[in-house]
Amino acid sequence: MLLEIDTHSPMPIYQQICNQLIMGIATNELQAGEQLPSVRQMADEIGVNMMTVSKAYTSLKVDGYILTDRRNGTLVADNQPATPQFQEYFSNKLDLLLAEAAIHQVSEEDVQKKVKQIYQKFEY
Repeated sequence: MLLEIDTHSPMPIYQQICNQLIMGIATNELQAGEQLPSVRQMADEIGVNMMTVSKAYTSLKVDGYILTDRRNGTLVADNQPATPQFQEYFSNKLDLLLAEAAIHQVSEEDVQKKVKQIYQKFEY
């Protein structure tokens, strides 16, 4: 999976890495158990500082998307159940996103259509 970093984006590079890896996992482009490049390899491949990749990997590890092991390296984790903590996190993010949609006068019907359209990318 080739990551594309936008150095002009206001989004931090580590967050761009996290988001793209999560999308890769959700779309099945990255499989559970698949080995990811080492921090050094990833930094070299995308042309960023190793600490940036390390921060992204740490965040993904804390959130349960990847596993790290000194012998096996960094691996994509199995899909996770929707824990109460995740459901609360998801609800809070969705509340904010829907508030922004309401401010911009996006209709409920358009929101539901878009959710269906996007969610289809993630069906296995």
